[in-house]
Amino acid sequence: MEIRELSAVLKAGGVVGAGGAGFPTYAKLSENAEIILLNCAECEPLLRLHRQLLEKYAYEIMKTFALVGETLGVRETVIGIKKAYTKTIEALRAYIGQFPKMRIALLDEVYPAGDEVVLIYEATGKVVRPGGLPIESGVAVFNVETMYNLYRMLNENTPVVDKLVSVVAEVNRPVTVRVPIGCTIEECVALAGGAKIPDPVYFIGGPMMGFIGSAQSLVTKTTNAVLVLPREHYLVQRKLQNPQVNLKRAASCCCQCSMCTDLCPRHALGHPIQPHLFMRAATCKDVQEPNIFLNTFFCSSCGLCELFSCFQGLSPRSLMAEYKNGLRAAGVKPPAVEAAPVSPEREYRKAPIERLIARLDLARYNGEAPLDESPVSVKRVKIPLRQHIGAPALPAVKAGEHVERGSVIGSPAAGLSVAIHASMSGIVREANDQFVMIDAE
Repeated sequence: MEIRELSAVLKAGGVVGAGGAGFPTYAKLSENAEIILLNCAECEPLLRLHRQLLEKYAYEIMKTFALVGETLGVRETVIGIKKAYTKTIEALRAYIGQFPKMRIALLDEVYPAGDEVVLIYEATGKVVRPGGLPIESGVAVFNVETMYNLYRMLNENTPVVDKLVSVVAEVNRPVTVRVPIGCTIEECVALAGGAKIPDPVYFIGGPMMGFIGSAQSLVTKTTNAVLVLPREHYLVQRKLQNPQVNLKRAASCCCQCSMCTDLCPRHALGHPIQPHLFMRAATCKDVQEPNIFLNTFFCSSCGLCELFSCFQGLSPRSLMAEYKNGLRAAGVKPPAVEAAPVSPEREYRKAPIERLIARLDLARYNGEAPLDESPVSVKRVKIPLRQHIGAPALPAVKAGEHVERGSVIGSPAAGLSVAIHASMSGIVREANDQFVMIDAE
């Protein structure tokens, strides 16, 4: 298969990164790739869907991954997976001999092992330039579920119409379910036996980098998890803090211990991120060193500084995100810098997942969430036309039309964009440039 042909399949199938920002996968295909890397680090605590999917469909995913490698002409295909995922590793080793260019890179059980920059260094020894793309280092990274979605498109002609979601914490039956895109978080929680607590808070996407949604929030191509938490939980209270209050707290409490910087995963890889200096400059309104503010562009927002490192409970990540968004809104671009040498202390400054889970008060929820791919029926879906980085898809249907599951309801726009498909058969209730709503017949 040629790159152009594979790219067309990915674009038509609506395949994007099944997590994070949803970068269109076809745009990652490049003849400059020397190594492709499959990300099964499962970065966020409590999430299990990637290791579960890779264990169940090891051969299918590995075969598809090898096909991508052959298409790009890479010298090596690498599966990055944590040592702790023993059952998944056993499933991989059963087939690894069939793929000569493929190897397994075993990762420590630390956070954030799934961050692209960290994963690339751990699996290949390459350091990605601050603000740079992995392909600059000859590497392309793909998500496990993304690769499975490509397998389904190539072998079953099934575009991306559903999503695996881990539903955990205060639910009666923690589970990982496959649900139609455009259904609600409330419907996902119902599949886990419902919430065990009154007035729950829905934490969407993972405890470290997720956000608080509502019962009516929609499942998209990037929705990986729903944590059902009590309103008084530590994570909920941290997420609801006022940025201006956080800034004042930092002004009165930050002792410049530099723990946030010392444990920053990207700082350890030589990226010019120094959260403790940012906290001092921001709280004192000191702009003598503007690079301190400009370097916030290089923050991955992993949250380790504020949810693990800082013993004062301050919020470097959140405050840096505020500044970073303000700089972008003002049209400021990231500076061009090179990485410093990797810190020799890096190996001793990794954050163990077990300690992180305890620090987040999540240990009581760290149980099994079995994979259940039973078909799920809902009465209505509301499918956003923007579920990926780039231009939103353009509506391709009108109200009153009948659509079949898998049919195109959003055509790729000019530029970086992918198609959007009906996640169930039914009648289009409403279609505009924001979403398409479908009612079951």
